[in-house]
Amino acid sequence: MNDTQITIAIIEDEPDTAEMFAEMMRLEGYAVLKSYKGETAKELIEQNIPDVVVTDIMMPDFSGLDILAWMRSNEKLKHIPTVVVSAKSLPGDIEAGLNAGATIYLTKPVAYQDLRNAVAEALANSKI
Repeated sequence: MNDTQITIAIIEDEPDTAEMFAEMMRLEGYAVLKSYKGETAKELIEQNIPDVVVTDIMMPDFSGLDILAWMRSNEKLKHIPTVVVSAKSLPGDIEAGLNAGATIYLTKPVAYQDLRNAVAEALANSKI
């Protein structure tokens, strides 16, 4: 294991859900950053450059798709793997998320093991 702790940014407008995801990630030994809004999420991501971003799609100011598009268009951020966790579960919703740049798309409710595995897979696939 390396000396630098892996950081996960969680973007979720529901505080209880954000904290649940954060606790899941802390149990895996990750450092966690949280944002409840898209605008503050952009600042958080730019200032901290997390190893993985876990984001919801439906949020009041920016959608998770907007966050993905912004990240993918930013040279410093486009490499960061993203895990979408959303209640939007229709095949078209999932396709839209993946087309927007999501590394992995999970639907709510999400089990601890599924989120843990998705983040681990995203991290493994991001390493060169």
